[in-house]
Amino acid sequence: MVHAPRDRIFSRQIAGRHSMGGAVARPAGTGSPKKVALASLIGTTIEWYDFFIYSTAAVLVFNRHFFPGFAPAIGTLLAFSTFAAGFVARPIGAVVFGHFGDRVGRKSMMVVTILLMGVATLSIGLLPTYATIGVLAPVLLVALRLTQGFALGGEWGGAALMATEHSPDGKRGFYGSWPQAGVAVGLILAMTVYLPLDAMPDEHFMAWGWRIPFLLSAVLVITGLIIRVQVAESPEFDRVKNVHAVVRLPIIEVLRTHPAQVLLVAGASLSPGIFFYLLTVYNFVYAQKPGGLSQSAMLVLVIITSAIGFFVTPLAGALSDRFGRQRLYLVGLGLIGVLAVPLYWALDTGSWGVIAACYVAATVAVYIPWALQPAYFSEVFDARVRYSGLSLATTLGNLLGSAIAPLIAGSLLAATHSSFSISLYIIVASAISISCALVLGRTTRKRGGGAVSASAGAHGLRTSTLSQ
Repeated sequence: MVHAPRDRIFSRQIAGRHSMGGAVARPAGTGSPKKVALASLIGTTIEWYDFFIYSTAAVLVFNRHFFPGFAPAIGTLLAFSTFAAGFVARPIGAVVFGHFGDRVGRKSMMVVTILLMGVATLSIGLLPTYATIGVLAPVLLVALRLTQGFALGGEWGGAALMATEHSPDGKRGFYGSWPQAGVAVGLILAMTVYLPLDAMPDEHFMAWGWRIPFLLSAVLVITGLIIRVQVAESPEFDRVKNVHAVVRLPIIEVLRTHPAQVLLVAGASLSPGIFFYLLTVYNFVYAQKPGGLSQSAMLVLVIITSAIGFFVTPLAGALSDRFGRQRLYLVGLGLIGVLAVPLYWALDTGSWGVIAACYVAATVAVYIPWALQPAYFSEVFDARVRYSGLSLATTLGNLLGSAIAPLIAGSLLAATHSSFSISLYIIVASAISISCALVLGRTTRKRGGGAVSASAGAHGLRTSTLSQ
């Protein structure tokens, strides 16, 4: 697909502005790539901390406190429906925050999204139960969950772009990986909080203990907010404004100029999202069977492997700067497919050592492509529509993969009574993602770098990192 002439003019304007030293001045220090990377990491840390504490509370608490008039099984399903509501709201958030992120700026959206997330999560921790306010309790719970999903729809795109667009030349993969490192940090924090709560007497946990993780999120939110308000706007967005290239309707423009890229990015993100959600959510349920691991053992296992994932993330980002993002991304996707059968075979054995070994390998496999997504995917879109394109594409991938992965895995197991059906699901998803990544690379090469023209001109980068 070829861009309109306006896109090529925009690319030349940005390149010329950059070569003449026309970047907008920033206060000293506020544009530090390290500080921006930290600000981006905080947001994804909160996202995944919230993800785990909410999913755990949906299983253990919400059915009894917010849907007590139903049978336990129905109450649990209703509680999980509130969890799914967050995914429904994400595309709306992606469109809204993508619009303003491409028109107003990345930084302001990063501040708004973290504030919305924080207020919603803290409010859940303070929410009266059905016994106190009746039917208003589940209504408010759904409203707060929708608010979380709405904010999260725009959070990741802003964090990813701030980290990548502030990065020094040749280090976009490394700095772009830090928002993804927040995934591991958020899971570690959440599971560490739940370990002592797991040992608490049931009556105390149900009365007030379940609120503690939600209330503790305020510490993360305040820290993240303080850091984010101090960083500078993305230099690439500043240059877009400087040459008067801000798009009036970014979401329409990205669908007009990058429709294939939106679908290909969604497909390329499918397999890592599915595998990750199975590792961190569904397998907790799968392991709860005679001869399987206890919930506490699974918590410890995921804490340990998440710590490994934290170190794998920046290492994979740095390697992508040297060897090429597409090549390394395909390696990660291939490993996911290869490990699909051994992982569930190990879980079926019930052996801690075997399961731990497979979990470590699976963690390395999933964090490699996960780490590369901010840099790899952001290079596909022009700077003037990048927030909208990146947010929409990855949210679409989440809806088609991550959001329904536990449901599909559970349904496959119920229908076949064999874990091989889950492994086959992972293998098929991996094949789809590999195909999309290969086509994505070819599409970018055919367009002669047009998709990344804004960043290439402004940042001195070529598409070789994507096409290798």
